[in-house]
Amino acid sequence: MIETKGVCHFTIAVKDSVKSTEFYTDILGLKLLNANHERGMVFLDSAGDCIVLMRTETTVAPVHQRDAHHAFHVDADKLDDYVQELKDKGIQIILEEERTGKAVVTGRSVYFPDPDGNVIELVDMYAYSGDQK
Repeated sequence: MIETKGVCHFTIAVKDSVKSTEFYTDILGLKLLNANHERGMVFLDSAGDCIVLMRTETTVAPVHQRDAHHAFHVDADKLDDYVQELKDKGIQIILEEERTGKAVVTGRSVYFPDPDGNVIELVDMYAYSGDQK
């Protein structure tokens, strides 16, 4: 069996790599590593994790399909401020929730769309069931 050591990167389908780069760097604070807008590929860093924006004709998930989303872990003491910042910038909040109990990831979350309708989640993760040995 193959034994992976982690995730090298994941790709988010976008229609406009320039507009999406601005969103992911200005709103989510990701660091720009490399951009080739002619090809439609942008490499970003989120605390040591690589996210690739890839220009496509259509996005992967239907607009606002909450269950198909990309989640970013944030500090618990900053989540409320981040929610307010999103609202202040006119970004639609799809859902705020708190998952507890037997969920794979527990914590408070907020869901909102990127410019292409891909759903982004910010979560102040209490626990991850994959950490249990």
